[in-house]
Amino acid sequence: MTVIAQPTPNPNAMKFTVGSKVGGPVTYRKGEAVEHPLAVAILATEGVDSVFWTADFVTVSKATGGDWAAIRPAVESILRSQFETG
Repeated sequence: MTVIAQPTPNPNAMKFTVGSKVGGPVTYRKGEAVEHPLAVAILATEGVDSVFWTADFVTVSKATGGDWAAIRPAVESILRSQFETG
């Protein structure tokens, strides 16, 4: 399954369905000690404030001033490298 990005009712959060179990529920926040490599990669994306995952999706929240036009493709790429097979 491909990664599918969807807006949420919160304009500062976007849901990325990955089609595989991701574990959780767990939230990682920028500035906290994070050891999970996928969370580290997403949080390193400029403009990302936090990452939440559970079931088969990841929700990314952007910081004030973050730009979805830059964040979305970066996060999609990170998630595709982890979850897409082919």
